[in-house]
Amino acid sequence: MHLVRYRASSGRPRVGVREGDAVRPVQVDSMAELLAQPMSRIRQLVDAARSHAPVASTDVRVLPPVDGRTEVWASGVTYRRSREARIEESSQRSVYRLVYDADRPELFFKAAAWRVVTNGEPVAIRGDSLINVPEAELAVVCNRDGEIAGYVVCNDMSSRSIEGENPLYLPQAKIYAGSCAVSDGIRPAWEVTAEDLPISLTVSRAGRAASHGETSTAMMHRPLTQLVSHLFAAENHPDGALLSTGTGIVPDINFSLEVGDTVTVVIDGVGTLTNDVVTGPEHFGYLGRR
Repeated sequence: MHLVRYRASSGRPRVGVREGDAVRPVQVDSMAELLAQPMSRIRQLVDAARSHAPVASTDVRVLPPVDGRTEVWASGVTYRRSREARIEESSQRSVYRLVYDADRPELFFKAAAWRVVTNGEPVAIRGDSLINVPEAELAVVCNRDGEIAGYVVCNDMSSRSIEGENPLYLPQAKIYAGSCAVSDGIRPAWEVTAEDLPISLTVSRAGRAASHGETSTAMMHRPLTQLVSHLFAAENHPDGALLSTGTGIVPDINFSLEVGDTVTVVIDGVGTLTNDVVTGPEHFGYLGRR
């Protein structure tokens, strides 16, 4: 089962429960409204939706499962492999060694809800970055109280050479048009155990695998609850938040994405995210209009 945002052949976006090809409406006006509820109410609304008549799958266009005031944040250097890669690429190597073992994790803003793309839509590389990579990550979906309500697949696109030049360039390396993609459905937290989920990343180029890697959430250096606790420690998230939890798959330092590549991220038990690679903000003008 997944929680989705969808638009039928006519009308505004709705929230639904997707099981197989069937989508059944949840009685809320937005995903943000759902995440503004306590966990007990979220489960009650989801359970009630499973008794509703389904919407014909042919009439449904699935949208990114985030809207309203809900924001996407991200974590960095939460896997040993990520620490090693940051040290390898950076001119300021000590900051990555220190943050890996520090009490306080690296957290940064990634995207407003309306900027997020989903499965089947393009992601982008920056034209002013020499090395651009995908980052395959599990993202936790939290309600207003910081409780983990579910999980999505996230591709935290990154301009590796820009961040490596100077850590202060992190916002430019991480926040730009087409840099944040999440899978089109939220897997409820009560249906999956997240401590050991296999994650795979494949970059296809001209019909062949140009890069492939695998890891597991069991390799994560920090508990998910610790990351969430820091996100909610000094800020209110009245419509909940998505927090991407870092990557354990980093391509070789000489690898860079190219326009026309296809990036596929699979997290067992959560979902699949597939996006073609483009460059330039002109490809994403539609985001503010849907």
